[in-house]
Amino acid sequence: MKGSKGRKDRYIMLSQKALEILREYWKEYRPKTWLFSGQNKERHIVTRTVEKIFSNVCASAKILKPVTVHSLRHSFATHLLEGGTDLRYIQELLGHVSSKTTEIYTDVSQKSLER
Repeated sequence: MKGSKGRKDRYIMLSQKALEILREYWKEYRPKTWLFSGQNKERHIVTRTVEKIFSNVCASAKILKPVTVHSLRHSFATHLLEGGTDLRYIQELLGHVSSKTTEIYTDVSQKSLER
């Protein structure tokens, strides 16, 4: 993903199910330049549009807790940690330069365990 914090590319894991859904989407819409284009088909979807879609989906799902798209990143890291994934591996996946940044998730995970 380009344009992320620190202007670093990010690579993400994609489940088989997500890949199947994306392939179905591509077969139906056949996007030319961008998988998810903006209103101008020559441009990619903008962050604000993604945030609005996410907000609408959360409302439809009756999710009352305040969440953001970035909450998904936190949940991803926390679930990996709670599942026993090595902290160094999580650091690489998240693109953190410092392990101290990733260690924040150990604190979040510990609080979950205490609850």
